[in-house]
Amino acid sequence: MSAHKDRVVLAYSGGLDTSVAIGWIGEQTGREVITVAVDVGQGGEDLEVIRQRALDCGAVEAYVADARDEFANEYCMPALKANALYEGRYPLVSALSRPVIAKHLVRAAREFGASTVAHGCTGKGNDQVRFEVAITSMAPDMDCISPVRDLALTRDVAIDYAEKHGLPIETTKHNPFSIDQNVWGRAIETGFLEDLWNAPTKDVYTYTDDPTYPPLPDEVVIHFEQGVPTAIDGTPVTPLQAIQELNRRAGTQGVGRIDMVEDRLVGIKSREIYEAPGAVALIEAHQALESVTLERMQHRYKRQMEQTWAELVYEAQWYSPLKRSMDAFIEDTQRHVTGDIRMVLHGGRAVVNGRRTDTGLYDFNLATYDSGDTFDQSSSRGFIEIYGMQSTLAAARDVRLGLDTGY
Repeated sequence: MSAHKDRVVLAYSGGLDTSVAIGWIGEQTGREVITVAVDVGQGGEDLEVIRQRALDCGAVEAYVADARDEFANEYCMPALKANALYEGRYPLVSALSRPVIAKHLVRAAREFGASTVAHGCTGKGNDQVRFEVAITSMAPDMDCISPVRDLALTRDVAIDYAEKHGLPIETTKHNPFSIDQNVWGRAIETGFLEDLWNAPTKDVYTYTDDPTYPPLPDEVVIHFEQGVPTAIDGTPVTPLQAIQELNRRAGTQGVGRIDMVEDRLVGIKSREIYEAPGAVALIEAHQALESVTLERMQHRYKRQMEQTWAELVYEAQWYSPLKRSMDAFIEDTQRHVTGDIRMVLHGGRAVVNGRRTDTGLYDFNLATYDSGDTFDQSSSRGFIEIYGMQSTLAAARDVRLGLDTGY
């Protein structure tokens, strides 16, 4: 290994494209390659197996990181507190993982003396933007390249290169889908799904079972402390364990399947299939607890902010000043989001049927219509008159001026 050569840090998955990219980058740029593999709960091969493959494919160093707890604690939990759903449906599966992967890319680049970071994204997707904006937000002195986008590494070229050089990686021209997954969910696109009229087939799904033929209903109680799940059915859990357990239980019931056409950051509309059983169940439960514990105006304003927060994360602004300010507001709203939510998982749905909290704003004696009602109904008449005063005055003015009010 020569000390004078510049180095490139490559986000490495262990698959065909990034394995070929190790040698390809070397040939195209003359630089040594250091790979970085980050475990965010995607499953599959052991990190040590991936590390050794990178070295066998020509990497001069291979950095691996088990970031599952980090991802769950520092990325998924803020998204849960924000009830983050892009365009009202997508729980930001891929968008959340890119900043944590980028953080480890930058860390490795600093450690191994690299000035350039590489990723395997194409020029049509969101992830190229997410990686590069996150990297330059943390390390504005670093450059970013994409072998696929910038160095003409197409899939056919990758297969031919791997076979010619005898790389220890499986090569096949038949791969109908592009798949990205982590503990928060799974994203599937391309192939026959690009025809919007085609329904997803059974082989698309891995995290969820068919909700058409579900097992018996599964009732679960989730305990939250300041917006974070800390116990399931009375058993203490970490955020990672909470997601994993609900992935299993909600996934068995087919919860969390999403089929949508979304607006990509680069301006393309894209058909995406998502599976996020744990994320969907947790967000549903968290929203239910917030409806009991947040003050009305705070709750209303937070709902508006949640949409913007999700858009910022989707659009590569995890490290933006606006998101940082919004994080502070959202964190403050979680002070009293503590209690239990009971929900039934069945047939593709997660339905809340019980709420229990010592920090809520629900008052049984005010809400009841039975004896024991403490609400002073005599106050309502004056409230209505004051509340409707402006509308009454405006209507009277229109009548006085002879305007058609449309009623």
